[in-house]
Amino acid sequence: MTGRPRGPRRPDTRLVDAGRRKEWTQGIVNPPVWHASTILFDSVADMRAATPPEEGRLHYGRNGTPTTWSLAEALTELEPGAAGTRLYPSGVAAVAVALLSVLKTGDELLMVDNVYGPTRAFCDDVLKRLGIATRYYDPLAEPPIGEKSRAIFMESPGSLTFEVQDVPGICAAAKARGIVTLLDNTWATPLLFPAIAAGVDLAILACTKYVVGHADVMMGSVTATAQHVRALERTSRAFGQQAAPDDAFLTARGLRTLGVRLKRHEESGLKVARWLAEQPQVARVLHPALPDFPGHALWKRDFIGASGLFSFVLKGGGEAERARLIDGLAHFGIGYSWGGFESLAMPADPDRIRTATRWQAEGPLVRLHIGLEDADDLIEDLAAGLARYGAPA
Repeated sequence: MTGRPRGPRRPDTRLVDAGRRKEWTQGIVNPPVWHASTILFDSVADMRAATPPEEGRLHYGRNGTPTTWSLAEALTELEPGAAGTRLYPSGVAAVAVALLSVLKTGDELLMVDNVYGPTRAFCDDVLKRLGIATRYYDPLAEPPIGEKSRAIFMESPGSLTFEVQDVPGICAAAKARGIVTLLDNTWATPLLFPAIAAGVDLAILACTKYVVGHADVMMGSVTATAQHVRALERTSRAFGQQAAPDDAFLTARGLRTLGVRLKRHEESGLKVARWLAEQPQVARVLHPALPDFPGHALWKRDFIGASGLFSFVLKGGGEAERARLIDGLAHFGIGYSWGGFESLAMPADPDRIRTATRWQAEGPLVRLHIGLEDADDLIEDLAAGLARYGAPA
């Protein structure tokens, strides 16, 4: 930042100053946007000295500039015990490279059954063609480690049905067997669940969501321990994966306000969730911070707080009734993704994609992302929607 000594820093302070080295900012508050493909050297000797490429040293645009290094360093600093972070043009790209950095032909991947749809698609298509087997497991059970198991992938809470896994317990069991652990930590971010400190080897974020926070940038990241960071870097370079500097700049700008935004998402999300739990048209609310949620004890043990993403199950009805509820909402957009300042609502059907477990519910599922609007306005909007749901077509 300024070169002055820095004392111990809590997470909200690290959010503000992490990655802001003076040599990268040149005295400006935010690191500038460095665009580059070719890097010019003063001599052949200088060019050779810059090879092989290293993080933090200009070599070629694909290997990053101070704009991307700053964001990567900031994300690393949010994960105590981490050795480094790589950036990717999307969360799916981050998942793909993380998996390919630890798996080879003949290996078996243990994948949680409530995983994000595109992650499942990557496993069932690309990994299958590479001769890597994927075995899906119940998110409420211990992964069934076998002789060929080489990695365990977790998503906790799951982004549709929000099961909470015993991540520290799974990691401890995996380490005892020499198995790598990966976690999609997008719901919580390192602020609410420091994954590396919990034993995870590679912590994955779809930064597109809460880190960016404004629904206008695609970005992914993988933060790794010292044992796995070099393989992650090699695989990233082999696939030519690098984030654009403009996107990195906007992601870093969003990162600085992540703490205050998450607090608002949590406060409003819980207010809406508690209200929904009392409505006669609602069978149950799938929110880990609610005391009657099946995974609440694990959530309370491991998490520092909650974000604004959760689901609710309606009583009876079908697709047409659910669509009528969602289509008429005034303050909820209908769209994919989440984590921005805006509230979103979408239909979700976990039974269509699960293979190791069976999803059963009293009625259709609706996923909500609670944004930064006034929670009372959102409740009034949902009240009108529930009235439409219960009204004859």
